[in-house]
Amino acid sequence: MAHGANLLTRRATLLGLAAAATMGGTTLALADAPGERRFVVVILRGALDGMSAVVPYGDPDLMGLRGGLVPKRPGQEGGLLDLGGFFGLHPAMPNLHAMYAAGDLLPIHAVSNGTGTRSHFVAQDRLELGSLKDGGITSGWLNRAAGLLGRPAQDGQRPGSETALAVGSSLPLLLRGPAPVGTWMPPGGGKIDPSFYVELAALHASDPTTGPAIAVALRERGFSAEALAGMAPLPNQGAFSSLCAAGGRLLAAPTGPRLAALEVGGWDTHAHQANRLPPVLKTLDDGLAGLKDGLGEQWKQTVVLVVTEFGRTVRVNGTQGTDHGTASVAFVLGGRVAGGRVGGTWPGLKQAHLFENRDLTPTADLRGVAKGLLAQQFGLDSAALNAVFPDSATIAPMRGLLRA
Repeated sequence: MAHGANLLTRRATLLGLAAAATMGGTTLALADAPGERRFVVVILRGALDGMSAVVPYGDPDLMGLRGGLVPKRPGQEGGLLDLGGFFGLHPAMPNLHAMYAAGDLLPIHAVSNGTGTRSHFVAQDRLELGSLKDGGITSGWLNRAAGLLGRPAQDGQRPGSETALAVGSSLPLLLRGPAPVGTWMPPGGGKIDPSFYVELAALHASDPTTGPAIAVALRERGFSAEALAGMAPLPNQGAFSSLCAAGGRLLAAPTGPRLAALEVGGWDTHAHQANRLPPVLKTLDDGLAGLKDGLGEQWKQTVVLVVTEFGRTVRVNGTQGTDHGTASVAFVLGGRVAGGRVGGTWPGLKQAHLFENRDLTPTADLRGVAKGLLAQQFGLDSAALNAVFPDSATIAPMRGLLRA
């Protein structure tokens, strides 16, 4: 890895335009695709407890299994935000509830990535690779999708469709591919001040050397001056919210990218979950609202998929948390989403219905959700979908996720 402004002006090749910024436990990566439709994947690292995010308060067995983790019922002060009479959204997520009311949010419950493991590392790798095989596949499934969607720049197309840039120390496995990606780090390496990562175009906006260099590099890779202007950090925004806002504005630009991957950690709630989870849910809620605001009118062309590596146990453990489980919840949101409902098949919480007598039983595969979104958003056929997700021919794309 080289340092300095010279690398920032050098072209690197990738089948798609990519940029990544890392800030604490969050990362943003951007890639190109033809057309005006946008697709964003958000990875929640650490295993989200889906039953606390989207609470099945109508299930008669819920309170007996985890009463101490269940917020008050809808209609009460600080209670759940109702999602149709059986499920309720955690009260820390009012922005997502507003999207649900507008028909732009579709939670899908009891989903898993089919990994059959409770190891964070194995499950996250399999989630991002889009395959259950250990070894042999080194590219992320969104990178493979970008390869199928992308094409060399021609006259009249957006510039920079063959360039790549990673700003920061890493690129999510989800968007890694076989071609090299140019990287840049501030001189000296080491631990980076989080303020460096606030927004892509404002990373070093006040620095007379690195600020202009980064702006030039982004412009060379297809970001318009209009997209780069006025992108100073917003007050009181956290790392994830800042990156979401930046990503939204870059995705909204006429010459900007069309694919994005974001990640945020903090979901491993083994102890004191009732106190630890709400701030993380609020972080996600604020970030996704910032993404929508950044996209503006282009929200209508956007689909966002929020996933986690696995769920958590149905029962509360001895430290008032939950342990590694199986099924969780996925969120599909955006202006094209057929939302305002909770998707998936609820398996129930009776002991006979639990997976291995401890977990929520999965009734859908995340690969089927992703295949359905790629098919409906970009028109990928079955052969292309099976190339994106190898060894998934028996997993059908989930239908009806997007509006016609």
